[in-house]
Amino acid sequence: MRLTDIRIMLCTNPSDRLKAFCALTFDGIFVVRDVKLIEGNDGLFLAMPSRKLSDHCKRCGEKNHVRAHFCNECGARLDENRFLKYRQGNGTNRLKLHADIAHPINVETRQRIEREVFGAYQMEIERSKLPGYVAIDLDTDDWGSFELPLKATGTTVG
Repeated sequence: MRLTDIRIMLCTNPSDRLKAFCALTFDGIFVVRDVKLIEGNDGLFLAMPSRKLSDHCKRCGEKNHVRAHFCNECGARLDENRFLKYRQGNGTNRLKLHADIAHPINVETRQRIEREVFGAYQMEIERSKLPGYVAIDLDTDDWGSFELPLKATGTTVG
């Protein structure tokens, strides 16, 4: 599988930890959107698209976020300790409040994708300094209508 296109939309406030949103195309046929490029304590990292974890109200069956105190549908008080089953198993005792929608299966694949995205991010920063810079629209479905001046080359991933 090859990463054939990387689209980077830089965030407007450079002092924020969130540096950019990305859309990654694999083999020219499969797109993963809402990948975030974040400045963490140990440098840049990719946050894959995720969803909030939820469970169901025992009274009416409605889906609620695990940190909710009351049901969105019937208003019943939810078990205050139900979120404890979502603790991460890495010894940090932190709660896992989101689950990845799409993510690399192994470390090597994640590192390959990160290398390419980090390179595309640096190219987009340079491109943003050029006169007449226009940010990329990540919400378009017309992926073949234009070529990027500084485009990722698309090396084999996975």
